[in-house]
Amino acid sequence: MDEVTISRAIVESYTKELLDSLELDVAIVGAGPSGLTAAYYLANAGVKVAMFERKLSIGGGIWGGGMMFNKVVVQDAGKAILDDIGIETFEYAPDYHIAGAIEMASTLCSKAVKAGTRIFNLVSVEDVVIRENDRVSGLVLNWSPVEMAGLHIDPLAIRSKLVIDSTGHPCEVCHLVVNKVGGRLRTANGTVMGERSMWAEVAEKNTPENTTEVYPGLLVSGMAANAVYGGPRMGPIFGGMLLSGKKVADLSIELLKTL
Repeated sequence: MDEVTISRAIVESYTKELLDSLELDVAIVGAGPSGLTAAYYLANAGVKVAMFERKLSIGGGIWGGGMMFNKVVVQDAGKAILDDIGIETFEYAPDYHIAGAIEMASTLCSKAVKAGTRIFNLVSVEDVVIRENDRVSGLVLNWSPVEMAGLHIDPLAIRSKLVIDSTGHPCEVCHLVVNKVGGRLRTANGTVMGERSMWAEVAEKNTPENTTEVYPGLLVSGMAANAVYGGPRMGPIFGGMLLSGKKVADLSIELLKTL
């Protein structure tokens, strides 16, 4: 085996995928449960979609379950999505189903990729692209190690018809729109309202309800949706995240028809 041929294979194949992802239908920021679910359903529908994940690993908060007990809970509605994707569950009590965190994270990732999603890990979003129509129309990207090291390295940009903020608790893209652009979100106060303390029952209902187009061209899903709209966190129950991912995919497909 020749080392240069190995290097050339990696560089050429990665660059080809990146070049093909410079113009997208939907760009998803954050490869957690809602983002991966959205990516799976979008790609299955023939939408050109790519995900950008700051960390090395994919799956967000799934892997650790609750306090490193690598099991998660979903309700009946969430179980229906896991059944559709092919993730095993068992009933703990009526409307409480247990899924293995490792199987859930790895299967969501695998199914999203096999459906056609391009996933770029170790990539951070440092800005959004907004044009004269005051609409989010792309992302400004850099390598996460560049960001972590504080190096002054200029980023690159991609164009996307829609962007989904599925960055979880920090809701990073929404903060960029508010803080850098001065944009007014479709929330009660026009800004990121902030996450409240844990209340699983309310949060599980709020998460899909708060999954909306929060700014022209920018949708929000999962825990980011609750944080933007001032909802509570839910802890290691993931049904609302899955339902949010499916809903944001459906919303995106409908919005793309109007663009």
